[in-house]
Amino acid sequence: MVTSPQDDEPADAVVLRPLGDRAVLAEVADLAGVLALHAALAAAPPAGVDELVPAARTVLVAFDPARIGRAAVEQWIRRATGSRTATARPGPLVEVPVRYDGTDLGETAALLGIPAVDLVARHAGAHWTVAFTGFAPGFAYLVSADWPFDVPRLARPRTRVPAGAVGLASGFSGAYPRETPGGWRLIGATDAVLFDPDAATPVLLPPGARVRFVPERERVTSAAPLAPAEVPAPAAAPGPVEVAGPAEVPAPAEAPEPVEVPARSEVPEPVEGTGTLSPPRRPQAPTGSAPSPLPPRPALRVLDPGAFATVQDLGRPGRAALGVARSGALDRRALRIANRLVGNDEGAAGLEIAVGGFVARAESDTWVCVTGALVDVVVAARAVDMYAPQLVPAGSEIRLGPARAGLRAHLSVRGGIVATAALGSRSRDVLAGLGPAPVRAGDVLHAGRAASAVPAIDVFPWTVPPALHDVRIAEGPRADWFTAAARATLLEARWTVSSDVDRVGIRLDGPGLERVRHDELPSEGMRPGAIQVPPHGRPVILLADGPVTGGYPVIAVVTDAALDALAQVRPGDRLRFRRA
Repeated sequence: MVTSPQDDEPADAVVLRPLGDRAVLAEVADLAGVLALHAALAAAPPAGVDELVPAARTVLVAFDPARIGRAAVEQWIRRATGSRTATARPGPLVEVPVRYDGTDLGETAALLGIPAVDLVARHAGAHWTVAFTGFAPGFAYLVSADWPFDVPRLARPRTRVPAGAVGLASGFSGAYPRETPGGWRLIGATDAVLFDPDAATPVLLPPGARVRFVPERERVTSAAPLAPAEVPAPAAAPGPVEVAGPAEVPAPAEAPEPVEVPARSEVPEPVEGTGTLSPPRRPQAPTGSAPSPLPPRPALRVLDPGAFATVQDLGRPGRAALGVARSGALDRRALRIANRLVGNDEGAAGLEIAVGGFVARAESDTWVCVTGALVDVVVAARAVDMYAPQLVPAGSEIRLGPARAGLRAHLSVRGGIVATAALGSRSRDVLAGLGPAPVRAGDVLHAGRAASAVPAIDVFPWTVPPALHDVRIAEGPRADWFTAAARATLLEARWTVSSDVDRVGIRLDGPGLERVRHDELPSEGMRPGAIQVPPHGRPVILLADGPVTGGYPVIAVVTDAALDALAQVRPGDRLRFRRA
């Protein structure tokens, strides 16, 4: 239920919009209001509030309903709204070296009606601040009161934008942390390391950071935050397409001398696969075992990874404000059960195997358990049960047949799979490229030390994934962008899962959902389970590797309890949405 400003609140007060059963979107009038509200919320979050994600006009507030109720969260947001004029601490000052030689520099200057040299001078002379991050880990959306230009995106986005490219779009500037597709106009490049998951501070430009682009410099410099200062009022300059009235960024006050931060350097990379890896520069994420002086032991040598196999644990929750998705096992229940059945902690890393077809040989006696999609499991040429611990003797093979129902099987190894961690998790994020590389033939999977004994069980109850899925949903923040008929159709139709199914999301085929609003939605926070509706009108359900911000309206959100079942939907399956 959307909650508008109350009678005793000003008209520009916060509007609270539901984002499923575990999050609220707090919407304000403009980016200046976002920055002030985010600062007020971040000053004293109550227990149970897990995450704050600022965007163009909203702050996403994620919470754990087992520790704090929605009503308490909304009351806390409203109290913080009343204190938005309180002081906020400016972020660190970061100077980013730029070579102004971008492919689109001349054309962009011509579009704006100014010489290229003036465009460079205006860009380098502006005092920028990071409004929010999204799109990719470490990708910062920068705004400045000194920047009056509204720069149109490319009509056809590039399929490849190199890491370090500096670009413009709408009223924003930004730099690409890694090679990705993109539609921003490129005016330069930087050698600064914008995102390093192995660093103590992985994101160079976090929300709130103050940024200067410095032409032809070889170093990035960072200064400590200044003393608290009043949050300024929004500038009266023309606003960008997605942002109304960006916050004014004052000229920097006297500050400590910047300290040097190294520019791009060689970062040790893991050897391809998940077993043989270069030594990590950060402590390993938990394997599901107690600390042990024993080194990881070789457990399985992969002979055939099947269609697509990745290492997954329970992911990286709480990092969306840095542009990092939760990731982790899509079928969390299957992973937890498989781990318990071989004596691991529930969060130990295992394999997520899409479609089946996996084959491996045991390097040593190894206990395993297979859960999730219905597959035939063969150990040492003998058929064995799923959802039961199985010993694979050294030299013997374990084979998983093609998935006969469901899509993703989970294979847990006693002791948990040991692989290089990124931001505290061994999960592979396919969209961001974080975590161990997908498993390949020849990889050796190493295991740690188990947390407890293999349990003695006769049978574990489980069900075969169905072909018709009833999916519980809660109200989305932009349900009011759609007609009443579209909202009814969402619940009444039987949707067909298209061939576009991966760890990022699920595209559905069915009737188009008609909007009552067709204007552009400024980017706002997203969550796994969000049901976005692009202009073609067919829903897309975001999953664990999906983007943390997005610009398509969300009509509804799959409940957290229903998300695991979506890991098992396959092309051609049917879905029915049911109101939670």
